[in-house]
Amino acid sequence: MLELSATEARTRFKDVLDAAERGRATSIVRDRTHFAVVDGERLRSALAHLVEADARLVAEAGGWSAFLVGRPISASGSTVEEAIEDLLVAVREYADDFNDRLSGAPNHAANWQFVQLVALSDDDDLREWLVGDAARQLEPSSR
Repeated sequence: MLELSATEARTRFKDVLDAAERGRATSIVRDRTHFAVVDGERLRSALAHLVEADARLVAEAGGWSAFLVGRPISASGSTVEEAIEDLLVAVREYADDFNDRLSGAPNHAANWQFVQLVALSDDDDLREWLVGDAARQLEPSSR
């Protein structure tokens, strides 16, 4: 394990990043707070397995609605693809709102892992995680 003070980490920054890239447990300590340094893709992959998307697609009123069970995020569109694209936008907007003002709210605090996953994912990763299973279950003729 590589554990450095903040001062040491500044002078050995390349070593810190190299250790994290190799998957080595790496932390920086400032005062008594430990900060983990990890490879972003490894963290994204782990979070994708640990955080449940529970995305739902529902046909209604001649269009499609998409929402995340247990999270205040929903979207709609006239096709499945439009609903999914709108859901991606809504998820990114929620992550921005979380970082700007919601992170301290008790009813949003449990979404920290979700927001980290969103921040570390590109749209393709996020789309697959959010609705991969739900979209695969739809019959092509339903779209």
